[in-house]
Amino acid sequence: MWRTLLIAGLLACLPTLALAQAPAWETCRGVLGPAGPMLSDCHPLAGPVDPQGRELWLRATIPTPAGDGPLALHLVGAASSEAWLNGGRLGANGRPAATARAEIPGRYVAVLPIRDSAWRADGNSLVIRLSAFHGGLRLDRPVGAIRVAAPTAFSRHGLLAVIFVAAGALFAAAFGFGVIHAVRRTGSSLTLAAMAAVAGLQAIIESLRPLIDYPYPLHAWRLVAIWVLAASFSILLISAFAGRFWPAARRPILGLSILAVGATALASGFDQKTGWALFVGVVIAALAAAAGVRQRLPGARLALAYLLLFLALAVAFPVWVVDLSFFLFAACLILPLLMIEVIRLGRDGRGREAALTQAASRPDRLTVASARGVELVPIPDILAVVGADDYVELRLAGGRRLLHAARLDRLEAQLPPNFLRIHRSAIANLAQARSLEGGKGRWRLCLSEGEPLPVSRARLSALREALDDR
Repeated sequence: MWRTLLIAGLLACLPTLALAQAPAWETCRGVLGPAGPMLSDCHPLAGPVDPQGRELWLRATIPTPAGDGPLALHLVGAASSEAWLNGGRLGANGRPAATARAEIPGRYVAVLPIRDSAWRADGNSLVIRLSAFHGGLRLDRPVGAIRVAAPTAFSRHGLLAVIFVAAGALFAAAFGFGVIHAVRRTGSSLTLAAMAAVAGLQAIIESLRPLIDYPYPLHAWRLVAIWVLAASFSILLISAFAGRFWPAARRPILGLSILAVGATALASGFDQKTGWALFVGVVIAALAAAAGVRQRLPGARLALAYLLLFLALAVAFPVWVVDLSFFLFAACLILPLLMIEVIRLGRDGRGREAALTQAASRPDRLTVASARGVELVPIPDILAVVGADDYVELRLAGGRRLLHAARLDRLEAQLPPNFLRIHRSAIANLAQARSLEGGKGRWRLCLSEGEPLPVSRARLSALREALDDR
């Protein structure tokens, strides 16, 4: 697990540490006698320290520390623990035991102070008793670090400050997009609000360990929550980018994404699960942005460049992806989108007001709000209207296509009677209809130009009647 390895690495490198490297542990049979632990049948420990589902006795010989200053035994892991140095008890974290009923779960991070008088001039015998019967889920490395260091050797105040700033910004963005959704009822605003809220919640859960001295059984479920939130963010990110830059393929992309992101649950270690979930989501979102670049959609180049930059940083610095980079990535992505949306709302409002005033005397025109501004499109030139997430795509005579910031339901009521809803995502101009083709439940309406439109079975009879009347 990356975070526990990071803790171990930082603890091992600090100048106040008593031990330059991790001790060579032996695993033993042990019982607790009146004078302390009594060990037998000791042999070198093979593999990681893993007390899950059992009682584990460890012994190591450590050198006497050099230098002055108080020291403590730091234990980071999902286990109850108790420790002795040279036969003297250092303290306990919960109560380890040979059975689940007898064990009292300890904290995930424990610091046991060491008195100066506990050290000997020559070798020192460190004995640790561990057990973990209440973890809930089995972890690959349940114990991340056992080190002797200064009591305040490890601090994450700077990292926490950055995470809290990012979390506050993300929650503010979630509120902003929620307000925009309440005003405009757009699916993209709701998706972005969910993305911001999920990323902010993950930042809070990620920060629980240095903030709350929680019992170790909570740790496994905290890791599960972090992975679930990371996977949810990835799927929402893909949904937002596919809907904006590749709407025609949004559904199959989402189906593939759910399978790909879900498969990251098979990775070993929760940090790797979370890292891969984010990585897969950004890769697929980048593919959707690349499709937008090919179609020369506004904003696609900048979005693709930002996603590729994050992927490069994730590959170069994988340790920081979950702990820090992800929250900064989410905040720096969502906050500019919020500002752009607010500015666009203001411009659209002013443009619509002017266009509606101009269009009041032109009933044969449709007032269209697009990325290029507001324009009046002759209604006879419209071949079809196709839904594209929060927008609709107007397919015009001559092969021209135009995105319009409107809902399909509203246009259905606004267009004249010769326009008929033939599918939940398509309205056709029957004046441009040429033929109805298909069979066995799959029908298509061919127009005077352009690609055929799908016809749903529920709307087939109404379409046939309308064509017969014409």
